[in-house]
Amino acid sequence: MIVIAHLSDTHIDSEPRGVERAEAVMRYLEDLPYDLDAVLVTGDITDHGLPAEYERARRLFASRHPVMFCPGNHDRRAAFRTHLLAEASATRPVNQAQTPVNQVHRSADVVIAMCDSSVPGKDEGFLADETLAWLEDVLDRTSDETPVLIGFHHPPARLHIPFIDGIRQFGAERLAALADRHRNISAFLCGHAHTGAATVFAGRPLLVAPGVVSTTRLPWEQRAHPQDHVHLGHAPALAFHILDDAGQPTTHFRQIPV
Repeated sequence: MIVIAHLSDTHIDSEPRGVERAEAVMRYLEDLPYDLDAVLVTGDITDHGLPAEYERARRLFASRHPVMFCPGNHDRRAAFRTHLLAEASATRPVNQAQTPVNQVHRSADVVIAMCDSSVPGKDEGFLADETLAWLEDVLDRTSDETPVLIGFHHPPARLHIPFIDGIRQFGAERLAALADRHRNISAFLCGHAHTGAATVFAGRPLLVAPGVVSTTRLPWEQRAHPQDHVHLGHAPALAFHILDDAGQPTTHFRQIPV
């Protein structure tokens, strides 16, 4: 049985609030009486993409469990590489990392590939052609019998939250075509929405991690004004994804007291 923790949207900045919430989540994971196969953090690690924010995040995410990252729209590729992944600065997609273990986890039981869906200077997402080629290569080098989990920041399907749907991952038909060629993809994992959610994309589960820093108000929830998009008082949360021996995913969500 594979057990993976999935968190997203920590938005670490110079203020203590985001740091305290991320610390509570990581403390919870460190105290588990179980060694997780991986901890995935699907983007918006920092709020402004500043070097000091990544240095703070790097210390926060130090763990006994393997931790993997991908960037979101608030992240900046060059600083992400240098100050979080300890690589040379570059602006190409982060999944083309100098240290492949940063973006691909391989074991006998699962492969996890973390893709860069960020578009510099924009809030919406898109998988660049070079990223799709990189992902295809990862899949081509994986046994058809090995389940694969694919992570990125932006959901490639509508979640029926207009604010989020307007800045989702576009060009997703290209990813769906890739998925049609690789039937061992078990699920897609993402963040960006600041709410735990589950839907289907390309015939696979699309599993959205809750936000650590805040929780999105759903369209039918009360708000003080039209731009009141998030609950700040809700506890940070994360998802646990389990893969059984047949590669079938099951997801549990947990709120973490601060």
